[in-house]
Amino acid sequence: MNGIILFTVLILFLWLGRSILIPLLVATFLWYLINATATYVRKVFPYNSDASRTTRPIASRAFDWTSNILAVLAMCGLIYLFSTQIQPMFRELMIAMPTLQHKLFVFSNYLSESLGIRFDANMLPNIANIATNIGASVASIVTSTGMILVYMLFMFVEQSTFNKKIIALIPNKTKYKKARYILDSIDENMKKYLFMKTLLSGITGVLSYFWLQMIGVEFAGIWAFIVFITSYIPTIGAIIACTLPILYSLITAPSLQQPILTALGLIGLQILFGNILEPKLTGKTLNLSTLAILINLVFWGMIWGVAGMFFSVPLLVAIFITTAQFDSTRWIAVLLSADGKIPDKRDE
Repeated sequence: MNGIILFTVLILFLWLGRSILIPLLVATFLWYLINATATYVRKVFPYNSDASRTTRPIASRAFDWTSNILAVLAMCGLIYLFSTQIQPMFRELMIAMPTLQHKLFVFSNYLSESLGIRFDANMLPNIANIATNIGASVASIVTSTGMILVYMLFMFVEQSTFNKKIIALIPNKTKYKKARYILDSIDENMKKYLFMKTLLSGITGVLSYFWLQMIGVEFAGIWAFIVFITSYIPTIGAIIACTLPILYSLITAPSLQQPILTALGLIGLQILFGNILEPKLTGKTLNLSTLAILINLVFWGMIWGVAGMFFSVPLLVAIFITTAQFDSTRWIAVLLSADGKIPDKRDE
């Protein structure tokens, strides 16, 4: 009974506090992504070993700062690209929404006459409403930009003191080592996941853009950006990334050649990067059950909408690693795992 009450209170807290928690989560995600990028960039530069940090502290520190600066510049470049290239295209697409809705209606009538199937106009998706709802979700995050930047700033300022705070909070050495092990495991796996996911999503988005541009699909930049963003949403993200440009091509192209090429290119890229390359590069970072991922996706989507779906996997990874470290919760980690194998528990 106490567990049910506690779970209900937690759900209520997440729901009522979403206006504060979502910007904090976005800030944490960006902070983690910048740190993950800096970590992987640092591996390219010399003097990155612990021994080098002792024997060549100045050079090692200089390369550390260089890696951090390059990571921040990369993030700024993505923001600049979105604000100068993608955002204007989104405005043009929103203006064209009523025309697209009409073309979708005409296309459904054509299918009805060709296949002899009667379509009810009420069954057709309202593209304008869908775009408005998605835009509202994105706008709510954009309007919190100031809060997100403040959160990020304080995270970067205080990240050097995190370990000291943990020591102060957990004076017992045995419990501290346990907590440190859990946090390090989450940190390592999260950085690997975020960096590889972002890298592969970016490459998939760029290749999608060139493919769509080559075959003449309008708003190729928007569809490529959607491919990049929705890659963070498991299963459903890939469906959305492929369905939207294919549907747009179907209702605007004069023949079936362009929609077929659109489908072949986008689905092929999703299979190559999402199903083949990503599992090999991330290794066992995401040894998670597909069913658990889908349930988790629905859960966070119901609480936080699109933002919850976007962050559902990183949150599940943290839960998976944490529950595996305690005897009383290891059964949860087993249920969340894909094959029953869970991270080793550090003995206290």
